[in-house]
Amino acid sequence: MAKPGWISAKPLSVLLSDVFSDAYAKQGFAARELVTRWAEIAGPEVAAHSEPLKIQWPRPVEGQQQEPATLVLRVEGPMVLEIQHASDAILQRVNRFFGWSAVGRLALRQAPLSRRNPPKSSGAPDAASVAEIAETLSAVEDEELRAALARLGASIKQN
Repeated sequence: MAKPGWISAKPLSVLLSDVFSDAYAKQGFAARELVTRWAEIAGPEVAAHSEPLKIQWPRPVEGQQQEPATLVLRVEGPMVLEIQHASDAILQRVNRFFGWSAVGRLALRQAPLSRRNPPKSSGAPDAASVAEIAETLSAVEDEELRAALARLGASIKQN
């Protein structure tokens, strides 16, 4: 009997590429890279406060040249004005990414961004606050439990 061949795990992005491609196509994105590589395309300052929602392609008129598309960006808070002033530079960067003048204008939608920032880890509490709280836990007989409760209390106080 022959041994089974080497089986390697495939990245999740490869397995789900068709699913995501369909979802991005419904929003007018020819390629998902505009969304996934937005920070590289627009720059870190712009990408920190905006994200592409969709691309609106105008209907082609027979006998006329294709009009450029409109890129719809979701922008948070007061950064709308900053991004509106930088719209020419953003359009140049997006069109450089595509390799042709695909996008002719930006439409800005002021709304909170959909992505969440990862929570900041506050680190371990300092030893002085742990010792201070441990003194108040004299009723707890188990030494390990008392130390754990002191660390928990110091962490809660810290945050």
